Amino acid sequence: MKKLISLSILFVTISAYAQNFSGKATYKTSRKSNFKIGGEKSTMSDAQKKEIEARIRKMSQRTFVLEFDKSTSIYKEEVKLNAPKPQMGGVRVMSFGSGNSGAFYKNLKEKRYANKTEIMGKAFLVKDSLPNYEWQLSSDTKNIGNYTCYKATFTREVENVNMSLVNGVPKEEKKMQTIVTTAWYTTQVPISNGPSDYQGLPGLILEINDGTTTIVCTEIVINPSEKIKIIEPEKGKVVTQEKYDKISEAKAKEMMERFKSKNGNGIEIRIGG
Repeated sequence: MKKLISLSILFVTISAYAQNFSGKATYKTSRKSNFKIGGEKSTMSDAQKKEIEARIRKMSQRTFVLEFDKSTSIYKEEVKLNAPKPQMGGVRVMSFGSGNSGAFYKNLKEKRYANKTEIMGKAFLVKDSLPNYEWQLSSDTKNIGNYTCYKATFTREVENVNMSLVNGVPKEEKKMQTIVTTAWYTTQVPISNGPSDYQGLPGLILEINDGTTTIVCTEIVINPSEKIKIIEPEKGKVVTQEKYDKISEAKAKEMMERFKSKNGNGIEIRIGG
């Protein structure tokens, strides 16, 4: 059985050094997709299906920047020119969710967050309490760049929603799933923070994987010459996370209806959890 490291002891390091810390960390994200195109009546060739699926996977590869100080942070996608949405065989690939305008603000001291995001062009500001992850710390280590990182995991039960459009007929399937999330953090950057809503470890999270999405830090700049200004986002319809999830699910169903085939061409689309 692996030896667990005490959170209380390691957090002493953070409180001693975090007072003067600020910086930014760059993260690359990638998502494992079960997006499938096909169906009994599909007129597309196998090559066309594979190309569209490859483009969908590429759309999930994104770059984010986390700017932080001792108690607050903001996590935003790196600004870049919008590429044209890919098309193939008469099928237009649509993205669903937040765009480059998104910003995830965390206040560690007050244990809350404000997530500026959008769904199908409508702006939302999701405000809620930070999740309390029950991290299990391990003595396992590995190097990420020049940093020594320690392993931590937590397990949770989530409802996985699988929505599909098969031969023009929308379907929805829900089931509970056990998710094990693995993080690698470094006490060399003594800030209890990380990408997205991840936090609560005795050091900055440099890598995290929940079985579907992998986020890896590629660069860290501590106390940069240009002063970091962290501003909490304000624009957007204010909702709780629970309310936002319900709106998101409803909009996903609406998007499926838009995909619904009028001539039964057998396109199948699956969007997992």
